[in-house]
Amino acid sequence: MLRSSPVHGCGCYTLDPIRSGTRVAEYDGPRMSKSQADERYANRDITYLFGVEDHDTVIDGFGASMFINHCCEPNCQSEEDEGRVFVLALRNIAAGEELTYEYHLYDSDDDDQPCYCGTESCRGTMFSDKEVRRRKKLGLPITLRKLPKKKAK
Repeated sequence: MLRSSPVHGCGCYTLDPIRSGTRVAEYDGPRMSKSQADERYANRDITYLFGVEDHDTVIDGFGASMFINHCCEPNCQSEEDEGRVFVLALRNIAAGEELTYEYHLYDSDDDDQPCYCGTESCRGTMFSDKEVRRRKKLGLPITLRKLPKKKAK
């Protein structure tokens, strides 16, 4: 079910309990190269792009899975299997709970990708730890957003 999210915009919520390890969604949509996506979405603030393992291909999200928000203490994770991307439950998830996973963003032209999850371990960014280190090494700007912490569920 899709509805307003305290994390960001619209979120994806489960109607029924989900057991740990269950595939809850597939991130699906048209595939294109990162350069094609950069060109197509150059003037847009919001995209639903998911980078796949080769780091040159992205999925232009379509369906409910594109509304699964980032969280630094997620209840799901993404997994690639034979070229497909699935979202799996990391733990048992209660009915009505918002589904979240870590975006681990990389190779962005933006100075920041702020995180709004507000969990106890919030890093303040949706960039991957590897991307944060890369940016620091190259002297690229990065803004870490710090929000008041809220309790993890």
